[in-house]
Amino acid sequence: MNALPEKSVDLVFADPPYNLQLQHNLLRPEGGKVDAVDDDWDKFDSFATYDAFTRAWLKAARRVLKDDGTIWTIGSYHNIFRVGAALQDLEFWILNDIVWRKANPMPNFKGTRFTNAHETLIWCAKSENARYQFNYHAMKALNEDLQMRSDWVLPICTGGERLKIDGVKAHPTQKPEALLYRVLLACTQPGDVVLDPFFGTGTTGAVAKLLGRRWIGIEREEKYVRVAQARIDSLLPLSGGDMAVSEGARGLPRVAFGALVEGGMIRPGTMLVDAQRRHRARVRADGSVERDGTAGSIHQIGAAAQGAAACNGWTFWHVEEGETLVVLDAKRVAYRAAAAV
Repeated sequence: MNALPEKSVDLVFADPPYNLQLQHNLLRPEGGKVDAVDDDWDKFDSFATYDAFTRAWLKAARRVLKDDGTIWTIGSYHNIFRVGAALQDLEFWILNDIVWRKANPMPNFKGTRFTNAHETLIWCAKSENARYQFNYHAMKALNEDLQMRSDWVLPICTGGERLKIDGVKAHPTQKPEALLYRVLLACTQPGDVVLDPFFGTGTTGAVAKLLGRRWIGIEREEKYVRVAQARIDSLLPLSGGDMAVSEGARGLPRVAFGALVEGGMIRPGTMLVDAQRRHRARVRADGSVERDGTAGSIHQIGAAAQGAAACNGWTFWHVEEGETLVVLDAKRVAYRAAAAV
């Protein structure tokens, strides 16, 4: 990371070693060995050593992250609290902690603890005032038009998605593509640069390629690199409209009410009314509207009519077309379509 240009990355997704501190083999009730994380890369001499390692990579990540970029890091109860403290010490601003509830977690075979059925993700901006990317409406559409919550129920990586070498799991903590899909869809746009400093078998790169994001993966274990490269090379990215996501009105090009007037969709002299026909305002040639001798924008006059501090004139005012009331926002949608904006 220290070799990368400063402020060159839009999003960092980090799945660092968890420092599981396993001292003995884990056994199933019938005596079989549990395929746990006992690799050298997950072993640290002490908490102090792990904390120093964590601060080092987070400091490097902060340098390469753009001011409006965000960072995600994932962990278990073994390490996530230490990582969270380091994030705050380095002045990252926590936006959410996400609980990934595993739909099919590994049971606690000894029956001495609760089943460990979740991991925690921490999502941070670089500062409290950062203008970070969040595709709220895409997340809502992904969740059947309900606001996306901070508890995500997703299965662990199993079956055909689980990469293997000679019949053995290629990586003990391979993350499901669904998890990365949601993260990247929520916080990036096509063409953005995504960095994963603990690349493993390349889940982040695979999903980034699929969604049309550019990616950088850093991985020191050569066996993982080979698996990741083959995996990503075999993928075809989405194209064209396939990558489009739902946007709210804020994501659409701005259209002034005056544009509808000068374009002939709303004629000067047209009378605007509210949905109950209690308030009326007349359209003027310059796109302002007048009510009771006071002129202003559709928003200002709508607020004045209601005695309110603010008003969305696009949804408050309507045009009478015969016996039908047509909300101004529908006219704006028609204008955008006609003008191809």
